[in-house]
Amino acid sequence: MTHRALRHYEQMGLLSPERVGPNGSRRLYDKRDHIRLALILRGRRLGFPLEEIGTIIDMYDDQPGEAGQLRYLLDQIQDRRADLQRRRADIDQSLGELDELETRCHSDLDKLS
Repeated sequence: MTHRALRHYEQMGLLSPERVGPNGSRRLYDKRDHIRLALILRGRRLGFPLEEIGTIIDMYDDQPGEAGQLRYLLDQIQDRRADLQRRRADIDQSLGELDELETRCHSDLDKLS
């Protein structure tokens, strides 16, 4: 985790550390920020955009609360899963095409020998 990433999350309102020191240059992250950071990192690892992660995290504190957050998250999980399955199908198709091309190249090379 870089300082730059932490500052970016702070600018987006995803984290809100307490600023301390003579000019407020030090930041203290409380337990809430640590939990939010863990959720941000998990969301990024799963491919969610930061704006979507922010929406999901903020729903916990606001209405409709945890139940609404979970329903929304389930919808987002379905969308993300469908996107990844489409990507997987595209990758499988590309790999199949590469296999065919490789076989043809080997065959053509054998004919030239």
